[in-house]
Amino acid sequence: MSKFNKVEVLEKAEKDLAAVTDQYVSRLVKELQGTDFWKLRRAYSPGIQEYVEAATFCCFCKNGTLLELDEINKTLLPLNDPSLHPLQINVLDYLLGLADLTGELMRLAIGRISDGELEFAEKICKFVRDIYRELTLVAPLMDDNSDMKTKMDVMLQSVMKIENACFSVHVRGSEYIPLLGTDDPSSFLVGVPDIEL
Repeated sequence: MSKFNKVEVLEKAEKDLAAVTDQYVSRLVKELQGTDFWKLRRAYSPGIQEYVEAATFCCFCKNGTLLELDEINKTLLPLNDPSLHPLQINVLDYLLGLADLTGELMRLAIGRISDGELEFAEKICKFVRDIYRELTLVAPLMDDNSDMKTKMDVMLQSVMKIENACFSVHVRGSEYIPLLGTDDPSSFLVGVPDIEL
């Protein structure tokens, strides 16, 4: 996704996310509704994490903000039977989905750097760094943090990749030697005339 095709890509992503919600998440909600769904969490958790990743990525690309757990759960309420206890995404699955989000944001940042959009990549870098910092504080307190430990390592790699890419562009940009014979007054070789071949 680039600034040139952002609208089309986001429209398709929102349609695809709505289709996933209607076809798969609604089936999961209906199947687990009224049961002790937390007992079956290991069976459906990876799918929910992917759903959180997709929904938060779509929200970030559209608004530049993080989609919160309450907002995701509000989208699930219409799928639930009002007479039964509603199925909601739990905090652990949300946080694991956020950890996956950072990998998608890393790919987006690298793509934006290659498109010459360094400022946007730096904003993504700060956003990913903030998520990593906050999850670093929460991860040790989690009951079931074996998955999170692995994802934290991968998340750190994503942060480092974005930082290294941004840093490389800054360093290479500062090492760039302007074209010889330019009329730019900041050029160190202003007095060297062009030659005709």
